[in-house]
Order: sequence, then C-alpha cells, then structure tokens
Amino acid sequence: MATTQHYMWAVGHFILLLSSLRYFMAWVLFRGPSAWWYKTAFLGALISYAIVCQKSLGTPQPNLAWVKKALLDENVQYFILAFFWWNSKPIAIALFPYAIFSLFHALTFTRTTLLPQLLPAGPPATAGGQPTPHPLAKRIHLFVKSNYNPAMKAVSFIELLIMARVTIGALLLQNSFFTPVVYAHFLRQRYYQSAFTREAVAIISARVDGYVNKPSNPPVIAQVWSQLKFYLSRWVGTTLAQQPAGGARAQ
Repeated sequence: MATTQHYMWAVGHFILLLSSLRYFMAWVLFRGPSAWWYKTAFLGALISYAIVCQKSLGTPQPNLAWVKKALLDENVQYFILAFFWWNSKPIAIALFPYAIFSLFHALTFTRTTLLPQLLPAGPPATAGGQPTPHPLAKRIHLFVKSNYNPAMKAVSFIELLIMARVTIGALLLQNSFFTPVVYAHFLRQRYYQSAFTREAVAIISARVDGYVNKPSNPPVIAQVWSQLKFYLSRWVGTTLAQQPAGGARAQ
C-alpha cells in the first residue's frame, strides 16, 4: 500500500518530468524557454530527493559521522546539485539526467501503483494463482527493463558533456567560474560510485588518445594531453569511498 510520502515522491518526479518536457520543447523550438519551468522542474527534483534522503539517512544529526555518511550518499549528491542548479542561471542540458531518472521512476510508479487502481488485472495464469498484470503494465515493465541500463549509460555521457558545457560557459562568461568547480567535485564522486561513469570516461579518454597520438599531429598535443591526464588523475585521487554501481538515484 503506497504511503502519502510515496505519493509525494512520485509527485516530485511528475513535476520534474512534465516541467522539463515543457522547457525542452520551448528550447528546441527556439521560443525563449521560461526560467520558471526550469526552476519548477528542479523544485520537483528537490521534493523527490529530499524524501529519499530522509528515508535513507533519517533525521539529520549534528555530528561529523552523519555528515560524512550523507555526503557519500548519491541521492544527497544529486539533491545538493539540484539545489545548485535551481539557484543558478538556467543551463538546459543540466535537466537531462534528472529528467531521464524521473521518466523511469514515473513509469515504475504508474505500473506498480496507479495502473492497478485504474485498470483491471488479467485472469490468473494458473488456477487459484494471482491475477496477471494488465497488458499495459507488462509493456511498461518491458520498456523499463530493456532501456534502463542504456539510459544510465547515456546519463553518464551527458554528465560529462555538462562538464564541458559549464567549463566553456565559464570561459565565455555564460555561467559563473564557480559552476565548473562545483560540478567537477560532483563528477569526481560519480567516478568512484558509478561504473557507468567510469566506462564513459574510459571511452572518451581512449578516443582522445587515438586523436592526439596520430603521427600527423604535432608532438606537443600528445604531451599536453598526457600532462592533463596526469594532473586530473592526481586530483581525482583514490581516497573517496566507493559504493555499488547504480545506486538509488531518488528511488
């Protein structure tokens, strides 16, 4: 039986999903998307992630141990990032990861909670067995099962693309210089916690290696790239605690 808290969690995801869709439509059609939809979308994210963080961590405790535990929780990280985006100048691509997460959560909530109340279940597969799900619920389940991992891979590449966007945006004065700093620390933690992110980084790094090491390129390009990777690896370090891949993400 779904609780009020669970419904509020779902409402947050639906707000995020629908507001993101409205914002993206205006953005793609060059109609000057309203920042109101952008902020409303992230408000939905804050609602959902706050509920999940409270469920997983309980009431905030005024001690260092609780703070460290919270900062290593990926839902807390996405909550903090959502608050940062909500409080910043709109960057459309920043909505994509949250919208993708919400799509899958909204579909799952619809299948497990809404459809059983709205559509009749099918006949039992065996005599005396449980009723079978409605065909629509089966299709939703198949879609989620088939597309979840590819979608999470896509999110990892999008998150790296966001890093490039905010870095270039800072150089062009389109966003603050503080934005890439904040987002770099977020990606640092994602690298340790997400196998999808590590795979995305490895793929992009290998492709850049293939480009800079072409015999036709000046040697200085390969040298600069090698130094950049060296300093990045030193900055990333190995001190952050790892967690199982594919964590809660506002589940």
